[in-house]
Amino acid sequence: MEQKLKRLQRLPEHVLVDAAWLERHGYSSSLRSQYVKSGWLTQVAPRVYRRVQEPVSWQQVVMSLQSFMGYPLTVGGRTALEEQGFSHYLGERQEVHLYGPAKPPGWLAKLRLDVQFLWHNSARLFPDEPRDPFGPPPPSDDILPGNFMVGPQGLTWPLCLSSPERGFLELLDELPDHESFHQVDMLAEGLVNLSPARLTLLLHQCRSVKVKRLFFFFADRHRHAWRNRLDPAEFDLGAGKRALVPGGRLSPDYNITVPEDMLAPV
Repeated sequence: MEQKLKRLQRLPEHVLVDAAWLERHGYSSSLRSQYVKSGWLTQVAPRVYRRVQEPVSWQQVVMSLQSFMGYPLTVGGRTALEEQGFSHYLGERQEVHLYGPAKPPGWLAKLRLDVQFLWHNSARLFPDEPRDPFGPPPPSDDILPGNFMVGPQGLTWPLCLSSPERGFLELLDELPDHESFHQVDMLAEGLVNLSPARLTLLLHQCRSVKVKRLFFFFADRHRHAWRNRLDPAEFDLGAGKRALVPGGRLSPDYNITVPEDMLAPV
């Protein structure tokens, strides 16, 4: 038992782990209860633990899910763009958008945080997750995954984020029901450094005709240098008209209805 406690003390204080993780590493339900009573573990939600009682941030939660507990989740859409410097276009964060092939654990909603986690099925837009940065789970005799970084505060683990190119396409999928055309338009104005090669790959993979048409609509409005490297004819944009905005005007190039003022030159 003493050896197990010493191993557990290697767990960084800012990391959360669930009961399944602890059981995989040899910590039974009775041992967890004993550690909680002794103050060596703090229970922050049903079957979720950490070593300290300090407030937890959403970044710590997601990093723990990705790196320690092995959930295939990516921070995407609006949140990925905010984390990469576009927050002044999108406003104050109240939601954290997570993308993955399966829902995150239910205890996320029971954490005391000032944000709401929203899960999106990544398979709706893309056939596969575009990365596997973490590799296989850590071996049973080690509690620390290997993808750590060394910083001023000691060991830290990175957040896995969608690239700006993928994050923008994920954001477009939220139009018009959950995002504003005008906010997306302001963001598109600032996307001056996107990679045409990465965009080409993602647009070929993207399963949503709506998203691809919206992408080229906004790309045409702002005419960044990367737009000249993309030919809409190379991508499957579907057929027929798509009514996205009731009472909107039809974009003749992409057969989608948009707010009337969006058809005016920028």
